[in-house]
Amino acid sequence: MVADDEPLITAGIRTVLESASDIEVVATAADGSAAVREAVRFHPDVALVDITMPVLDGLDTLDELRRQAPAVRAVMLTSFGTEPNLLRALQNGAVGFVLKHCTPDELIHAVHAAHDGDAYLSPEITRLVLGMVTPTTGRRQDATERLAVLSARESEIAGLVAEGLSNADIGRRVHMSEATIKTYVSRVLSKLGCANRVEVALLVRDSRT
Repeated sequence: MVADDEPLITAGIRTVLESASDIEVVATAADGSAAVREAVRFHPDVALVDITMPVLDGLDTLDELRRQAPAVRAVMLTSFGTEPNLLRALQNGAVGFVLKHCTPDELIHAVHAAHDGDAYLSPEITRLVLGMVTPTTGRRQDATERLAVLSARESEIAGLVAEGLSNADIGRRVHMSEATIKTYVSRVLSKLGCANRVEVALLVRDSRT
């Protein structure tokens, strides 16, 4: 499902996604309230949700999706550098962010990642979120202690996650398969008690600052 209040953006996203043989856009919505209704009606696997919409904005839509359609994995659409609530959205269950100026391949990759239980965060989004939070001495110590539970390889993977790299990019960097990296990332998330990749990135950043 695609939820965006700009018809041209919605049409463009639909065209890009349906160029992939394994993706079908089952519904579109022009505001957050309609997005929730369509999600309940069509049960999409993935919802691309604009963070700025009328009636319900993307954050409130995310909250409603969690209550009324919890199986839907929400990826937020955003214009880089304009949104103050990226971290809140991730903490509330968004599995990723797609920049509106991303490439068609990135958009398709983000949907595939969300569908497969992974997440896609562009390096720009990761850096933006990291820049929103000022580390403190207490947080630095806490981050260091939490990261100490990781093995050397898990620490390496966590560091690459903090750079905003996708699983495929990490795999190329360390010469491992994407499936193996996915397993490592899941293990890192579990050991650290993190809900998503940005929380891992914040811990790594705090430990190094």
